[in-house]
Amino acid sequence: MDISALKSGTDLRGVGSGEGVTLTDEAVYAAVSAFAVWLREKTCKVGMLKVALGHDSRISGERICAAAENALKAAGCEIYSAGLCSTPSMFMMTKFEETDCDGSIMITASHHPANRNGLKFFTKSGGIDSCDLDRIIAYAGENKAAEGKESRVLRKDYMKLYKDFLVKRAREISGEESPLDGMKICIDAGGGAGGFFADVLGELGADTSSSQFLEPDGTFSHHIPNPENEEAMASLSERVKTTGSDLGVIFDADVDRAAIAAADGSEINRNRLIALVSAVLLEERKGGTIVTDSVTSDGLKEFITARGGVHRRFKRGYRNVINEALRLEGAGVDVPLAIETSGHAALKENFFLDDGAYLSLRLVIAAARLAKEGKSLTDLIDELKTPKESREIRLGISGKDFLFTAKEVLRQLESVAGELEKNKMCVLAKDSFEGVRVNMDLGDGFFLARCSVHDPVIVINIESNETGGVKKIAGFLSAFFGSYSALECTDLKTVAENG
Repeated sequence: MDISALKSGTDLRGVGSGEGVTLTDEAVYAAVSAFAVWLREKTCKVGMLKVALGHDSRISGERICAAAENALKAAGCEIYSAGLCSTPSMFMMTKFEETDCDGSIMITASHHPANRNGLKFFTKSGGIDSCDLDRIIAYAGENKAAEGKESRVLRKDYMKLYKDFLVKRAREISGEESPLDGMKICIDAGGGAGGFFADVLGELGADTSSSQFLEPDGTFSHHIPNPENEEAMASLSERVKTTGSDLGVIFDADVDRAAIAAADGSEINRNRLIALVSAVLLEERKGGTIVTDSVTSDGLKEFITARGGVHRRFKRGYRNVINEALRLEGAGVDVPLAIETSGHAALKENFFLDDGAYLSLRLVIAAARLAKEGKSLTDLIDELKTPKESREIRLGISGKDFLFTAKEVLRQLESVAGELEKNKMCVLAKDSFEGVRVNMDLGDGFFLARCSVHDPVIVINIESNETGGVKKIAGFLSAFFGSYSALECTDLKTVAENG
């Protein structure tokens, strides 16, 4: 079966419910069967493979889980069926002594709409890479499937292992049995799988009565569980303010991403979130390198450097950021954190697993410590310089070979910027590993133009330190990109004209 159209980075994703379902039982069965073959090759294991299986709250989750379970049964696996769970907990099933799984499968489409769903695959080393998924897709196309004489399905509340792990780590980090005594914390799970985190914080002494949307809701009827969604963040911020909470935490549907709202409702996400967790970790690990994706601000770099850290700005995509951190670690560089502006945060102390619950745990413990000193989390990032204006603009690319088109256009853009640099009108960034990043005198800011990780799109991020600066930089870019008929530049032209 050809499932290549379902590939999305290192995951398989498609429509799971409603009209036009592409993540069918047949597709799931083929993919999971191929994963079992690949996993046996990867582990060289002779006996029964141990595979964990779980899903988020989407309404298609149980159906897809059943198809996956059938494939694992046919492959002769010992299946640890967790039911509703988080993505990080599925990876941790390969680490817990009680389970010691060879691999795991999480059924989720992360922050995407409720009708979407997908498959994430893990080994003991972490999430699989794109090349690994290509091999699995190829095996599915060849109808490769492992056959086993027997299988076992173990159904249990495996999330308790993960919750107990978080509670234990919090007590180890803080040195206290109830480090969150006196803290009122609002959790917003958005109907996803993150409601369990209120129980974790409750065990640590927190009052979580102000929390909202903790119950699983596979239609996401309140708001999309997504820390980058404006409506979702606004809902959390308002709830924190009206309930007098000390802070709020919001997750995406499978809890591998998070963001924070301060007591005054101010949002702590993107560059502010990176700065906050960097400040916490660099207090403990002076000289550490913080790896981020390509769209982080110049102010963030200054912030990390001022705290004795090193900022490594790398490529967009959470696997890219994590893999760069692992590469640097292998070269002897201390990397306490790999983080993407979307909220994927992977800490060295936690297996470089992008885990929204673990990140949030670290931050609420820091908040409790600061509260005893009469301070708040926002005090840690007061010195972060933020741009006066910022915009993200996406240019659609027509034609089949959109990647070739994008690369050629960006090559031309880099050439033009290089000529302007000779005339001291701009500076091509030397610390960028993706697309074209240019610091502009015009507009007192920068732009980054890059290929989208998944879509036929050129993504442009613009930041400016002056009012009207984004409009000026967009005007320059509109004049350049507007000459290419394969690009849809309407949104860029609008920003260039109106700001």
